[in-house]
Amino acid sequence: MTFRLRTLLGDHKCTAALKKGSLKSDVVAFDFVEYSPTNKGFKPMVREAAFDVAEMAIVTYLMAKAFDKPMVLLPSVVLARFQHSYALVNAKNGKLKPADLNGKRVGIRSFTTTTGAWLRGILANDYGVDLNAIDWVTFEDAHVAEFEDKTKRASAGKQIIQMLLEGELDAVLGEKSNHPDLKPLFADVRKEEQAWFGKHGVLPINHMVVVSRKLAKTNPQAVREVFRLLKESAALGGAASPGLAPEDMRRSLELIIHYSAQQKLVPRAFAVEELFDDLTRTFI
Repeated sequence: MTFRLRTLLGDHKCTAALKKGSLKSDVVAFDFVEYSPTNKGFKPMVREAAFDVAEMAIVTYLMAKAFDKPMVLLPSVVLARFQHSYALVNAKNGKLKPADLNGKRVGIRSFTTTTGAWLRGILANDYGVDLNAIDWVTFEDAHVAEFEDKTKRASAGKQIIQMLLEGELDAVLGEKSNHPDLKPLFADVRKEEQAWFGKHGVLPINHMVVVSRKLAKTNPQAVREVFRLLKESAALGGAASPGLAPEDMRRSLELIIHYSAQQKLVPRAFAVEELFDDLTRTFI
């Protein structure tokens, strides 16, 4: 009997073979649900358990775990990248360096985004920025409804990039833009990324894959098959797939857990093993 699984997966090199149907299984079949962008589907998964299998931002998963949401993490990374290029400033307002952000007005789509958590961790721990001294402006609530967001919300209709262009924000995190007036906060992004990796040895994880707790409890065979297919699909993606070895994944998870606890996105720093259940822990 083939189990049909309602599935949310973005279009990545590591998921391409799976989404195109190149990989077949007698155990599971995927009914893909498309959201654009994929992160629009994270809230339904967290709040309504809308999928059997779902791509999930790692910080959203950490926060969901803190509130005992019925999801289980798989050790499958679908998106990992350096974060430094996702911080922008308006060059027309003068040169603003990371250390200059104290006391400034900084916009971010949601305070709980994974890219935002990585960048705040980098700014606080590597550049001495006081995150509490920043006037944060946000545009969306958290995926996890129970999280109390104390940041200032932008007025209805306001757009984050336009606010930066018009001088209503000093910097934004989590965005890219081709506008000629907007430049990276980090003057030499590639150099900064290399230096940061040399110091931490971490490729930041953005998105992994979760399954519903119900599926994990009632059909472990299906969960094993999902993990196998994700692994095969990633291998077919070649060098474009994240391809994190278990020890690399662990280092990245440890650091984003540390940053998330520092920023009070979660009440405590979880051990990496806590992120998985008795079944998915055996996949590592």
